Amino acid sequence: MKRSFFGELYYKAFQSGSTLNFIIAINTIVFIVMGLFSVIDFFAKTPISSFLIDQLALPANLNKLLYRPWSIATYMFTQVDFFHFLFNMLWLYWIGLIFLDFLNSRQFTFTYLAGGLIGGVLFLALYNLFPSLGAGFAVLLGSSGAVYAIVVATATLVPDYTIRLLFFGNVRLKYLAVAFIVLNLLGLGGGNLGGNLAHLGGGLFGFIYILQLRRGNDWSKLFQTKKKKLRVIKNDTPRKSKATFTNQEYIDSILDKISQSGYNSLSKAEKEALFNAGKQDQD
Repeated sequence: MKRSFFGELYYKAFQSGSTLNFIIAINTIVFIVMGLFSVIDFFAKTPISSFLIDQLALPANLNKLLYRPWSIATYMFTQVDFFHFLFNMLWLYWIGLIFLDFLNSRQFTFTYLAGGLIGGVLFLALYNLFPSLGAGFAVLLGSSGAVYAIVVATATLVPDYTIRLLFFGNVRLKYLAVAFIVLNLLGLGGGNLGGNLAHLGGGLFGFIYILQLRRGNDWSKLFQTKKKKLRVIKNDTPRKSKATFTNQEYIDSILDKISQSGYNSLSKAEKEALFNAGKQDQD
């Protein structure tokens, strides 16, 4: 059945199984909601959008953070400026596709969230170590730190991967990442100190994560749910009513396939093997 325009958007965001689409969708929904409340505030003279920003943005003041601890997560999904939102989502989409060509959705989600978290922690640390920066009033808003984590992680993973940029032509990811880092280092002396700190923190995490991944340390396994292993018991006296059961390694590979692609991705033979192994446990 052919989907409507909005039905197609909903499918791609929430039913397609794409983590990239889902994260972009969350950012987009928050941006649209904030925009709608801004319009309402303009005409009705209400303070709703200001209240929401106050709740979702990460405050440098630790006393304020104590009363809204969720902001360490919500800030990285919240943008109110159109071009800030647009460029963050474009970079996330372009580089995210490359990331997912080489790594999996769990690793993508972990890099995004952990990069945003580290960016926020660096923002909090610097502003509170140096009170003269204005920790009482500074807030952090936007997904840039999380996006930088994806960009730098991808550039570290495949540094010579080439993308084509308008006005610049073909550019290798390693040069793109270096340019981002240099611009943010120079920006530390400007008016967006908090944002640049978050960018650098996210980028640093992306770089370290890929280095650790190459050494066999996949930190994203913190997000991996424990699978209940099915025991296959060897019965020396075969029963006529029982089929031959599959070995444990094959069952584990089926469970891995379910965790990555869902139960419907299994073949008929794989579903039957899993079913038979489950019955074996119950007998």
